[in-house]
Amino acid sequence: MPSACDSPIDDIEDMVSADDPTPQERQYARKSIVPRARKRNTQQTTEVLQADSVIPGMQKIWMRTWGCSHNNSDGEYMAGQLAASGYKMTEDPAEADLWLLNSCTVKNPAEDHFRNSIKKAQEQDKKVVVAGCVPQAQPRMDYLKGLSIIGVQQIDRVVEVVDEAVKGHSVRLLGQKKDNGKRLGGARLDLPKIRKNPLIEIISINTGCLNACTYCKTKHARGDLASYPVEELVERARQSFQEGVCEIWLTSEDTGAYGKDIGTDLPTLLWRLVEEIPEGAMLRLGMTNPPYILEHLEEMSKILNHPRVYAFLHVPVQSASDSVLMDMKREYCADDFRRVADFLKDKVPGITIATDIICGFPGETDADFQETCDLVKEYRFPSLFINQFYPRPGTPAAKMTQVPAQVKKQRTKELSTLFHSYNPYHHKIGETQLVLVTEESFDSQYYVAHNKYYEQVLVPKRSEFKGKMIEVEIFEAGKHFLKGRPLDGSEVFTPSIAEPLQQGEVSGLSQRFLNVPSLLDTGRKVRPV
Repeated sequence: MPSACDSPIDDIEDMVSADDPTPQERQYARKSIVPRARKRNTQQTTEVLQADSVIPGMQKIWMRTWGCSHNNSDGEYMAGQLAASGYKMTEDPAEADLWLLNSCTVKNPAEDHFRNSIKKAQEQDKKVVVAGCVPQAQPRMDYLKGLSIIGVQQIDRVVEVVDEAVKGHSVRLLGQKKDNGKRLGGARLDLPKIRKNPLIEIISINTGCLNACTYCKTKHARGDLASYPVEELVERARQSFQEGVCEIWLTSEDTGAYGKDIGTDLPTLLWRLVEEIPEGAMLRLGMTNPPYILEHLEEMSKILNHPRVYAFLHVPVQSASDSVLMDMKREYCADDFRRVADFLKDKVPGITIATDIICGFPGETDADFQETCDLVKEYRFPSLFINQFYPRPGTPAAKMTQVPAQVKKQRTKELSTLFHSYNPYHHKIGETQLVLVTEESFDSQYYVAHNKYYEQVLVPKRSEFKGKMIEVEIFEAGKHFLKGRPLDGSEVFTPSIAEPLQQGEVSGLSQRFLNVPSLLDTGRKVRPV
């Protein structure tokens, strides 16, 4: 816990002057540093060296991330910069000197886990730095008092904040990135990062959104829409493929709104990215709200039919009741969602449409809820995220008349029962499919692959399959997965154009990083680009 002598600093500039070296300058200068001997006291026969008790850049750091793909991408960037600066990232929280906690503000349980982790770290006398949407949206919360904070658009300065935190200082960086007064998408995309999965690159194409949903706390943290330029995103994808990545996830708070602030649009970006995808590698598009994808249905259907793009789209409906949608300020009606779903199902045969539903939003009646159940019966969504409504502090929905807790629980249970009453994959048994193997199952018994429709296919855990496109016969179908048997004599295709990085290896390091002895001495694997 922070000591009585800790000094809270609102911004790093309050402590670091213009003449002080930046962390980057510190990295490059270490090789040329020559220790200067102290003047001996002539009355002493033995020299006593004095040194600071804490030298930043030598500590072990444990990081925990909650929430969406965007947050996970931010976490990967923060881990990469810290490792490139000499810190050692560890999977063991007990051995860490500092905990970096990257939070999610979407639902109460996620924030509860985050708050409990802070308490646990303080009980173990760990230094703590917090990041993500919770402290960005509510930096004055009592349980954040005295803690260092990295804002969602300040992740490129994580080394500076951690440097000060390990010395016992409290630093908060919550500002926005701007260029000539215009808000930017966030930190640079070419920063060092450590991919959680070396085969998968997560690219945030924009931050924030154009909506003002009454239940959403993320808007308080991520703000209005700010998109990255097309060329920067294409270059990031190109670099990722050069590092052995075979699957790219595009993420944001609303991918469908991409480019509206910079004079472009999502299809324009996607067609440029498709040009960079090697044969056998795949692109997965992230969540899009109905209003914006409606503008691009024809082009989106062509893109989703492309052999190197998953025929998968996550379109949250939240409710099938127009009155509830109006109270949510979702800016569409249930028929708009149906237009999106019906058009894509017609033009992209076999497409997977995933959606989200909130149960028990304030004012939701039994009739409203029944409309939502009817929608699920109609479309039999293979992927459905069911959320019991939680009022988030500071949102308009928190001030509305709440549905009784027991009713919310009952509706959530009823919808879950409906969802589990059908098997969306049973008809696929016997099919032959090409699948891309990228992950390991939670129980470590299988490798996880995905077919063209981003359906999860479990395959035998054979090392030669990892990161490969293989042909399988489907022989079993569960609620959330298929099982595939590799076909005898079928070719195992390698989509990666380079050898993938090792687990924990830092991506995006230029050649000059490799000339820094203190970095190489950490044992952290690095690779030039």
